[in-house]
Amino acid sequence: MAIDAKMEELTRKQEEARSGGGAQKIEAQHAKKKLTARERANLLFDSGTFQEIDSYMIHGCTDFGMEKTHYLGDSVVIGYGKVNGCMVYAYFQEFTVFGGSLSKVAAEKICRIMDMAAKNGAPVVGVLDSGGARIQEGTDSLDGYGDIFTRNTLYSGVVPQISVVLGPTAGGAVYSPAITDFVFMGIGIGQSYITGPAVVKAVTGEDVSLEDLGGAIVNATKSGNAHFALPTEVEVFVAVRKLLSFLPQNNQELADFQPTDDDAERREEELLNIVPSSPNQPYDMKKIINLVIDNADFFEVHQRFARNFIVGFARIDGRSVGILAQQPMFMAGVLDIDASDKAARFVRFCDAFNIPLVTFVDVPGYMPGTDMEYRGIIRHGAKLLFAYAEATVPKVSVVTRKAYGGAYIAMSSKHLRGDICYAWPTAEIAVMGPEGAVDVLYRRELKASDNPAETRAKLIQEFREKFANPYTAAMRGAIDDVIDPRDTRIKIIKALEMLETKDVTNPAKKHGNIPL
Repeated sequence: MAIDAKMEELTRKQEEARSGGGAQKIEAQHAKKKLTARERANLLFDSGTFQEIDSYMIHGCTDFGMEKTHYLGDSVVIGYGKVNGCMVYAYFQEFTVFGGSLSKVAAEKICRIMDMAAKNGAPVVGVLDSGGARIQEGTDSLDGYGDIFTRNTLYSGVVPQISVVLGPTAGGAVYSPAITDFVFMGIGIGQSYITGPAVVKAVTGEDVSLEDLGGAIVNATKSGNAHFALPTEVEVFVAVRKLLSFLPQNNQELADFQPTDDDAERREEELLNIVPSSPNQPYDMKKIINLVIDNADFFEVHQRFARNFIVGFARIDGRSVGILAQQPMFMAGVLDIDASDKAARFVRFCDAFNIPLVTFVDVPGYMPGTDMEYRGIIRHGAKLLFAYAEATVPKVSVVTRKAYGGAYIAMSSKHLRGDICYAWPTAEIAVMGPEGAVDVLYRRELKASDNPAETRAKLIQEFREKFANPYTAAMRGAIDDVIDPRDTRIKIIKALEMLETKDVTNPAKKHGNIPL
């Protein structure tokens, strides 16, 4: 065959591979306001950098007439390219080919790109849009899921893993995203559930729609399975690209330093007036965060879930940091089961990838009540203690107001190996709030008083002045310094500079046993 004929054949094969399931299937995908795998690749990667591989592989199934239908590349597109100038590996399930169902060869392709990401030390992004296991292939497709889950697990903490759900993800397929570090979902586009509405109806009698069962909003707010829910595919990939900008390539590197025009010596007068004088009045902790970080550029994670706790990424003097904080605007910032899970997982991710932790503390305690106790707040709350104590990255905390009881210890305290712990003059650090402490300590006096209300008010004030302040804790070494709130950014920058050479190694072991 002459070279011209060979080149014509190559062009024809390339076009066939790029066509996925064909024009009609692509049109149907677009009618659902969904993009094809290669269109999604163009949104994720820097322009012109995506290099597709294994685009000619086909399935080997010969049952149920499958040998008569083949599509080059089968139901997944894999490759690599640059995101923000850095190498990233990715796979994109192609719904136009057999509904994106996972075949033996599709699983092999996904596993290959994950292996390449781990071997070369770069993040891997998986874009899911699939009807599930390919039934015609029987256990071959199920075995493929097992191979993927194994790699998700082995490479956890080695390279960042991001899942993007832009279509159905059901049954066993949901567990790959669940193991990865971050999950993005398109609102009205992606669904994630173990069993569909029909099965739910048959087993439990519940009537539920697909969106109410496993839509993006439900997963982002109720279950917490999704970290991000955005309305369009374009916005999803913009957010994925931004998240990657805060992360290192792998667990042996640091996130890129990005020079900033935000003054490292900047003082913020506004910080003096954010915390109310009343200990029970709410305020927005995000205002404090935005005034301290570079250019108020806070990338919040899990924004819709456990809103009494804030986690996210930012830069402080050009360095990528993980931010954790109570949110007094919701449930007074109390630590409950969901907040503990959310915070502990974020701490462990940052620690795995060398991202320093900056914690803002205003915590009245753990959530009381039979519901919390019966559902295991002891076990869930212990996850946060475990995560902070285990973490070896630089840890800086600032107590802005309340820090009571075991919740004070949990929030990056020095007793959990916090490196630098600051407090504002408005901080109250104690075993419990003055009101509760007086009720316990002065029970007899209150009972014997002619005017219990007046006596109680006086004792509360005395307790607050004597114990519920940062100076008592500072005198005992629990707080490193009581700082002027206006200097918070400066103090954190200096602390992180000092901690750049921190070198701590935990005792040798296979792994710890976090209270799951």
